[in-house]
Amino acid sequence: WAHPDWQPITKIIYMAVTYCILVFGYTCVNIPYGTLCGAMTQNIEERAKINTFRSVSAMVAIGIINIVTVPLIAALGNGNDKKGYLLIAILYGCIFAACHIFCFAKTKEVVKIPEKKKTSLKVQLAAVGKNKPYMIAVAGQFLFGVTLYGRNADALYYFTYVEGNQALFSTYSLFIIIPSIIGAACFPFVFRLTNNKGRSASIFALLTGISMFCMYFFTVSESPVQFYLFSCLAQFFFSGFNTAIYAVVPDCVEYGEWKTGLRNDGFQYAFISLGNKIGMAIGTSALAGILGTFGYVANQQQNQTVLSIIKHAFTTVPGILWIITAGVLYFYRLNRKVYNKIVQEIQERKEKRVE
Repeated sequence: WAHPDWQPITKIIYMAVTYCILVFGYTCVNIPYGTLCGAMTQNIEERAKINTFRSVSAMVAIGIINIVTVPLIAALGNGNDKKGYLLIAILYGCIFAACHIFCFAKTKEVVKIPEKKKTSLKVQLAAVGKNKPYMIAVAGQFLFGVTLYGRNADALYYFTYVEGNQALFSTYSLFIIIPSIIGAACFPFVFRLTNNKGRSASIFALLTGISMFCMYFFTVSESPVQFYLFSCLAQFFFSGFNTAIYAVVPDCVEYGEWKTGLRNDGFQYAFISLGNKIGMAIGTSALAGILGTFGYVANQQQNQTVLSIIKHAFTTVPGILWIITAGVLYFYRLNRKVYNKIVQEIQERKEKRVE
């Protein structure tokens, strides 16, 4: 705690308010950033490449941050962790702002959106309800949120209590950096084989689930090679999925415009982001609630039931949810051929209006 020595309730209020401001600001930036790909090009191949570069860059950045953060805290704080954490938060905030300002200054939108009157929420909801590929993508994002954030919340518990060594979490994080980058870069190759971004996401989700399920049978202490092998495979396939699921969204915008005549990039990205956040809330709160119900006590030796829950929450439960996600996304029908036909028809409609 780098701020004044306030009372606990004051600290909680301060943290709650600042966290809400952080999430609000992040959402305000992330929605236009997320819709940018769809506005830069209507070429399905170019969109796949843009999303791949975005995902690979994110994985590289995460890897760098995981490696340099702890040494930077020590260097900036000169032995004072409170000062170090505060200064590194400011440093990362400045880098974040500079990168986004550069991004928005140097990108060019080529997809022209006709000027229209403000569209009501009711009309926009009705429009997305008729967009079947988009609704499948929303369902996929919801399951993605439940699975990813629930498992991430469980990860530290797993290494602390099941493996008995919290430091192994850092080792695990280092092992999965390279697979994250390679997996994200593999999405375009899978897309060329399937010609369907949703099906590509489905394949990645299925293989992620199988890999996580296999992790249940191994531990770092008894079978380190097998444990880290399946950890790397799970992360490799997850990164491919993460790239594919976001590459789906811009194409759904064209489908919606073709189906309803309404183009609402921002609303669609905001709505799908909401689905992901609802999934995140359910995944993390369900884990906390279940652990509390069965007797979890922080920083103590846990009972066997709690240990079993923690292990399953890191392996088999997300594995099953990933397989369900694969099943949902399998029904995504907007392939390359259909998409190109839709874009052509939209362009023909616009040309007729001009005439």
